[in-house]
Amino acid sequence: MAILAFILTFIVMIEHIYIMILEMFFANTKLAAKTFGVEKELLANKKVQTLFANQGLYNGFLAAGLVWGLFFAGAGMAETVQIFFLSCVVVAALFGGATSSKGILVKQGLPAVLALVAVLLV
Repeated sequence: MAILAFILTFIVMIEHIYIMILEMFFANTKLAAKTFGVEKELLANKKVQTLFANQGLYNGFLAAGLVWGLFFAGAGMAETVQIFFLSCVVVAALFGGATSSKGILVKQGLPAVLALVAVLLV
């Protein structure tokens, strides 16, 4: 179960690194428009790009917390750190699903819930 927990948490970490990079550095692209379901013209707006960069930074913090939990937290802290940051991802996915797109529940929420359950079962 520990290997499964690591793999699932790693997947959530990679997903949030990807989202961070996309939101912070490539918000004004066709890929971002498709990924986030918005028109490219909207993403050309500098204020929208700033909002995306800000949101990307928060996704980066989630990824950084998972990096810490997977690779740098001591044996007594690793699971606690992972549980905290995976829980944050789940809450963010619930909020995003309620306010933005139901797809967030599957794309971000489901992997985080699976990882969280696996970590809790270790």
